[in-house]
Amino acid sequence: MASHSDANLAPLTLCPNNKAATHCEQCRVRSLSLCGALEPDELFELDRLSRPLSLSARETIFEQDELAQNVFNITAGSARLYRLLPDGRRQIVGFALPGDFLGLSLTERNTFSADALTPLTACQFSRQAFSDFVDAKPHVLRKLHQLASHELSMAQEQMVILGRRTAEEKIAAFLIGLRKRWARLSQQSVTIPLPMTRQDIGDFLGLTVETVSRMMTRLAREKALLIVPDGVRLLDVKRIEALAES
Repeated sequence: MASHSDANLAPLTLCPNNKAATHCEQCRVRSLSLCGALEPDELFELDRLSRPLSLSARETIFEQDELAQNVFNITAGSARLYRLLPDGRRQIVGFALPGDFLGLSLTERNTFSADALTPLTACQFSRQAFSDFVDAKPHVLRKLHQLASHELSMAQEQMVILGRRTAEEKIAAFLIGLRKRWARLSQQSVTIPLPMTRQDIGDFLGLTVETVSRMMTRLAREKALLIVPDGVRLLDVKRIEALAES
């Protein structure tokens, strides 16, 4: 798996997606991220610290245990976050979508690896420069705490999912959770994009790939969902939600 190199980094820009600073207010993920707490002059200031990052699917954003030198705000695409265990097994700890920040942990080294599931773009910041920017603005710190609280809630929900739920309930909870996250991006739909593989889902839920496939097939056979290219379409939302809440 190849890490991104300097070739992926364009010269300093003023804004995500190579737009002028005044256009950042129209960015579709601004309200979902830390940038939503910024005034136009603060956006301009932050944009001056930003470098646009563009990666192909399966390219590495950063690796576990390497020095944590950068912060990333995903503006398009999705990423897989995972840890390699001492015995060589992989535990996926989450999936990042547009609007998500990566690299906000205070640890000196990355506690997990991240790679692109699809073609991905992000704003990349030097961790020190980003930290200095945030520290000087209390209202930005409050937004950062809100994001941290949201991540903690997701981690707690994941612990519940991995706990006493059956395989079918785990799959349902995963689909409903992902549906809610896509809805935050104004993609409210009964069709849920699944940029990750069945193996990825299994590694996230603590299931084998065979179990994931079997549960998906069972739900499809029972007319609860329809498997479509790159995702699933929920046919019986109430049934899936009831399983997710079990």
